[in-house]
Order: sequence, then structure tokens, then C-alpha cells
Amino acid sequence: MAISKERKDELVGEYKELLQQSSAIFLTQYGGMSVKELEALRIKLGDANGRINVTKNTLLRIAMEEIDRMPPHALLNGQVATSFALGEAPALAKILVEQAKANDKLKIVGGMLGDRPLTPAEVEALATLPSLDQLRAQILGLISAPAQGIVSAVTNGVRQVVNVLDAYAKKDENVAAEPAAA
Repeated sequence: MAISKERKDELVGEYKELLQQSSAIFLTQYGGMSVKELEALRIKLGDANGRINVTKNTLLRIAMEEIDRMPPHALLNGQVATSFALGEAPALAKILVEQAKANDKLKIVGGMLGDRPLTPAEVEALATLPSLDQLRAQILGLISAPAQGIVSAVTNGVRQVVNVLDAYAKKDENVAAEPAAA
């Protein structure tokens, strides 16, 4: 069924907006997937702050050209669904890779990270990266470890000085107490 010129312009505008908001896009072939399977995938991607659209290849190509991104012409063939990473790209890639492994009807054909094209293997590698929250936790751990070492060293030094002073104080008490006892 042919779509009107107005609808095409509307789709190009929607694709441009999604592309500008996205840190990455992932292209998948979904031939043979049921509506129920696509809807389940749509929900999972939505939970990861992503979106998947069954895109018209020509219109996606036009939208990419209009925002000065080089479209991956070789990847835009057949039934293509485009996933837009509106949040963290690795989280979205991870869901797509897991779903592609679980459902042989879904095939990752590539993507784009910013202006850089990605192969299916690079999308899988991106999926193995930790989330931004995990990276922050790791960095905080690296930063706090030396600080904890410094605090421990200072505390141990102070403790040793207090122990020496305590020993001198007890020695003075013992010396003062001995003449009185004799």
C-alpha cells in the first residue's frame, strides 16, 4: 500500500527527531517475527530508554542525509527495524543481542554509534560494556581506594604516637609510685 507524500514527510521528520536524540542506532532484520514478539521486544527496549521502529529504508536514508549523517546503504535492505538508543547505547545493544540469540528470526545487521558505522560484531562488543552506573561505581572505587589507604596510614601513625605517649605516662606513674612504696 502506497503512503501519501504528507505521511512520508511526517515519517522523515519523526526519524530525524529520533536520530538527533539518539546516541546510537541499531539495525535489525525481523522477518518472520510475530506482532506479539515485536511488541515484547518494544517493551524491553522501552524499559532501557530505547525505541524500535519498523522503518522505511528510503525514508530513513533521507532523514539521515538531511541531518548530515552518512546512511549505511549496505544495511538498509529488506525488512529493517531501527532501534534508537535514547539512553545508554550498551544497554540497548545488550537487549538486542540477547533477543537475537533467543529468537533466530531477529538478526542484528549493524548500526551506527554517532557517525561511526558498526558491524554486527561491534554491536555485540558494545553489548558487553558495563552500564554508566557500573562505570561510575568502578571509578568511585578506584578513587576512594587510595584515600582509604591514606586515612589508614594516618590513623595507624596517630595510634602509634598515642601508644608511645601512653607507655611514657604509665612509666612515669610507675616511677612516681615506686619511691612512695619504698
